[in-house]
Amino acid sequence: MKIVVIGTGGVGSAFAAVARSRDFFERITLADLDVARPEAVVARLDDERINAAQADASDRDALAALFRETGADAVLNAADPRFNPAIFGAAFDARCTYLDMAMTLSEPHPARPYEEPGVKLGDLQFAEAERWEQAGLLALLGMGVEPGLSDVFARYAADELFSEIGEIGIRDGSDLVVEGYDFAPTFSIWTTIEECLNPPLLWERGRGFFTTEPFSEPELFEFPEGIGTIECVNVEHEEVVLVPRVIDCERVSFKYGLGDEFIEVLRTLHKLGLDSTKPVRVRGVDVSPRDVVAACLPDPATLGDRMHGRTCAGTLVTGRGPDGAPRAVYLYHVVDHDDAMRKYGSQAVVLQTALNPVVALELIARGEWSGTGVHGPEEFPPAPFLDLLGAYGEPHAMVEGDPRR
Repeated sequence: MKIVVIGTGGVGSAFAAVARSRDFFERITLADLDVARPEAVVARLDDERINAAQADASDRDALAALFRETGADAVLNAADPRFNPAIFGAAFDARCTYLDMAMTLSEPHPARPYEEPGVKLGDLQFAEAERWEQAGLLALLGMGVEPGLSDVFARYAADELFSEIGEIGIRDGSDLVVEGYDFAPTFSIWTTIEECLNPPLLWERGRGFFTTEPFSEPELFEFPEGIGTIECVNVEHEEVVLVPRVIDCERVSFKYGLGDEFIEVLRTLHKLGLDSTKPVRVRGVDVSPRDVVAACLPDPATLGDRMHGRTCAGTLVTGRGPDGAPRAVYLYHVVDHDDAMRKYGSQAVVLQTALNPVVALELIARGEWSGTGVHGPEEFPPAPFLDLLGAYGEPHAMVEGDPRR
């Protein structure tokens, strides 16, 4: 398999670091607008199967030409989701399998943003499903950790652990700290702002999709392995779109353990208009306020030496077990930052995201995951994925009971 990765920030770099220990691929081409970034990764990894290229993630025609030139079988989109339409379209043009870790962006309802969804995450991509199916091509959307592994957990629970499901609730929290910074997001601030300040999306049987105010429905959630109890709040996320399409349940939600300080910073950015992507003119130059915020903060990929702690991603499922008795389980995956740095030279959050598309691509290369059209991770057999994740030395775990307090 020949793979092209568009975007060589923290996740793109970590993807290559994980993949280099596997033999399912023939070549990985890391591509970025600034070719020095992938060239530095190539030099560090020192694997003749991994090389660098220059690419503009917004130029569909140039991307398709790169995919054809490299003979790409698969394209991994590791760029900001604002570039999804061009990369997604270019993969189709070049007849490549496509994967991303975040779907096309949403647009709030113009009149009732905190009650009804407008354009949902991924709507633009799912609208192309028939075209991809007719072309015999596969697009696998949301194949990171959340969405991604969280969806695999949901499918596994539906197949193996429950006879009837009430709620599927994705819950994410960590005890990570970054030394030397008053405020330093551990993931792309551009994407974080998008997720956290958009109206959160929920789904319920009989009601369908609906939205609420940002940071709504706070709850205390006890994360495993000593991470502890963290307040989690509603955040817009892809699982709420993906899971109810194929898994029979009553409710789907996503809550993130952000912390009071983080929420206050995001609210302040919103009050000042610094979350906006609409360019403003500053001394004769058009600039996006959100891009300025991102440029002022440290690159999450560079925080490895200052970060400590663990991050947990997981799926809480409630309902009735195979015996008909009430049951609740939390399926999860924890990454210890120091372990991640030692094994891969990548900080915990980006490693946890990058690990899962490597596993998915290996399953696709083996033929254990296959199909045509546009799909989410919950549409594929979960057992091979979880088995292979364990073979990578990154097993998942499960706790019985409802960790909500």
